[in-house]
Amino acid sequence: MNNKLRKFAKLIVNVGVNVQKDQIMVINSPVECKEFTRLLAEEGYLAGSKYVMVRWNDDTINKTYFTYADLDVIKEVPNFVIEQFKYIVDNNAAVISITAPSPGLLKDIDPNKLQLNAKVTNEKVQFYRKHMMSNSSQWCVVAYPTEAWAEKVFPNVDEKSRTEKLLDAILEASRVTENNDPVAEWNKHMDTLARHNKMLNDYNFKTLNFKNSLGTDLEITLVEDHIWGGGGEHAKNGVYFAPNIPTEETFTMPHKFGANGKVVATKPLNYQGKLIEDFYLVFKDGKVVEYDAKKDKDALTNLLDLDEGSRHLGEVALISHDSPISNMNILFYNTLFDENASCHLALGNAYTMNIKNGNNLSDDELEERGYNKSMNHVDFMFGSKDMEIVGTTHDGKKVQIFSKGNFVF
Repeated sequence: MNNKLRKFAKLIVNVGVNVQKDQIMVINSPVECKEFTRLLAEEGYLAGSKYVMVRWNDDTINKTYFTYADLDVIKEVPNFVIEQFKYIVDNNAAVISITAPSPGLLKDIDPNKLQLNAKVTNEKVQFYRKHMMSNSSQWCVVAYPTEAWAEKVFPNVDEKSRTEKLLDAILEASRVTENNDPVAEWNKHMDTLARHNKMLNDYNFKTLNFKNSLGTDLEITLVEDHIWGGGGEHAKNGVYFAPNIPTEETFTMPHKFGANGKVVATKPLNYQGKLIEDFYLVFKDGKVVEYDAKKDKDALTNLLDLDEGSRHLGEVALISHDSPISNMNILFYNTLFDENASCHLALGNAYTMNIKNGNNLSDDELEERGYNKSMNHVDFMFGSKDMEIVGTTHDGKKVQIFSKGNFVF
């Protein structure tokens, strides 16, 4: 296992963020992941980083904070936090973020506190979010197991074994085995995703239509001059990197006002520590006008009401049902994995890289072309084994993209 973890760390540093000589590397890590974070830090220095900055977080302390802190405190973002983000942006640092959720941990917290915190934090550090979502420097989101997360994923597995079982699943999904070269595997995988992107870009679809037996019947208009991306990306500094490990998606930008119909989620959504289950959304002219959930509807309401853009789409992503993570048949309760097991949509902010020359346009110029701006970017899954997707080109030609849940090309 130590050998595989070393390989995993090398993959993240050398392919994920592809840190460059004398570049600063940042690791956002839960305290439970300290051993793996130490590995990442060492690999960062070995790759040539001049300084590895670690930013620790702790879900349990966060819960304590939201339980006892007054609203007057929660609505303030300390200057030293803002200055940290400015330091990262000003130095074009490569950023690794380890996701290790504690699903349901904040279920008893006042949702108004969570919403207020999300709103003020996003307002104060919006510059950082824009920097990362425009690929101004390299970034990569990865996962590492914690006991709380493993208990949620494998509740019927022995307590001593389930964390290791989750780690095995993470490594398998990330194409890391005892005997392979993960870097070579990833380069090959990114080439495959690039071929999907090229085919979709060559068609230059005007709309996509989604239908399945669960009730999804949705038409999405794409922005003009949209670009399909996924796998590897180029940062503004020219460095090629992989934003997500693992990843199976090819994705692009829907027009802010171009979604019409109903979409039914096929997996729970972990939002602000609460699990939203069995939910659907109805869109009219791009906006969510009706919704419901059988569990934690209040969390869904908070998501949709964070700001005006939260009721509009910022991403549409295609993933075959017959894919490595889907075939594991594991509900990870973690968007990084669950979104890569299924076609998904994102409520909120769009990626500027998904429109031609988008990283060089102002917000006003982007919004004129259908870009959705928001403090949110929350993915939810709606793919299924019987999903049918038909694309319509600008000259009216209809092309079958998915049949029975999978790419047809």
